[in-house]
Amino acid sequence: MSPTGPIRSAIAWGEGLVDRLLCVLGAVVFSQVPEFMQQYLQRLGGHLDEARRQLDQIEAAAARSGLTLEQLTAHTAAASDPAVARLGAVLADTAARVDALAAAESAIRHASILTRPFVFMRRLDPEIARATWSIFKPALPTTLEGLFYALAGVLVFLAVYHYGVRGPVCRAWRARAARKKPADVAA
Repeated sequence: MSPTGPIRSAIAWGEGLVDRLLCVLGAVVFSQVPEFMQQYLQRLGGHLDEARRQLDQIEAAAARSGLTLEQLTAHTAAASDPAVARLGAVLADTAARVDALAAAESAIRHASILTRPFVFMRRLDPEIARATWSIFKPALPTTLEGLFYALAGVLVFLAVYHYGVRGPVCRAWRARAARKKPADVAA
């Protein structure tokens, strides 16, 4: 038995172990993506509910004054008192926020498994994302989406390892060995 036999066996065992660890790591890391999106959607829904509650109160105040929301906003924005005029911008911002949050929630909830991460990134509210991350609790999703992301994680981690790490290292070793052989023959 040549001395390289045990070394090759140990290297093969190590590569198998690395492959298995990367599969587990990829599955765990990527399976957290739908969990984070789910927790983000819960937080987004809370922001939307609160914004709607505020808008309902403003619309009720406008109705009691015999005005629509748009009329109350325009009337307030045109006030001669600067403090009241700034309140008109707040009223308009509240209505716009409800529309933006509702559109984001609907788009993310109704996106397919394949498009959801792209819709999520496009509709992401950084403030809500930071707040979600600050209290994020990892979980093991048991949904089809969680399985899809776990499998994608396995494939991505293995591809990065095999094509970005292992492949270049093996090519470099083969090139080194090829350069070394002619020198050995000459001796």
